[in-house]
Amino acid sequence: MTTMTRARVRSPYRVGDTVTGTTYVDPADRGHETPERVTGEVVQVGSGWVGVDADAVYLWIRLRNGRERQVLMSGAEKTGP
Repeated sequence: MTTMTRARVRSPYRVGDTVTGTTYVDPADRGHETPERVTGEVVQVGSGWVGVDADAVYLWIRLRNGRERQVLMSGAEKTGP
């Protein structure tokens, strides 16, 4: 049996970071929802698993109003400490 290992890639974002980015909207939902720029606190880093959601690696962020949104990691930027 052969064990293959892959190098772990670390996210440049951590829980608690404040970021600004574009929300992820599933293609099936784009008829009634559009991506938007939002700012919030990272509460979870998406998986980015190859073959699962690698094309849409995302962060979960909490907005000021308490709502949580998925933000695409590509194009996101830290905007706070």
